[in-house]
Amino acid sequence: MTTIQILHNPRCSKSRQTLALLEEKGIEPEIIKYLDTPPTATELKDILQKLNISARDLLRKGEDDYKDLNLADPTLSDDQLIQAMVSHPKLIERPIVIKDGQAKIGRPPESVLDIL
Repeated sequence: MTTIQILHNPRCSKSRQTLALLEEKGIEPEIIKYLDTPPTATELKDILQKLNISARDLLRKGEDDYKDLNLADPTLSDDQLIQAMVSHPKLIERPIVIKDGQAKIGRPPESVLDIL
């Protein structure tokens, strides 16, 4: 049986909607509350590869930490951005659903249906 994971923030409406959508489809994903147990840099790199996006594309640019840490600086490397997300996981766009080497960001929640 294939494991489906969701990087989930219960306080986020899109995250809750995506989880509800999975459950409506009869899927009980492994729920990873990434604010409580942030991914490591290696795990985040793996997720970025599965999403096929850059570290900058995974950043939540509206967060105070984004501004406070000057993450808009175009000279920052992917490794520096990844380390910022590991240290400040609320910077990670959510939710992320992972299945069979693929991943999708649940914005809108229906976008995760592509990998199910």
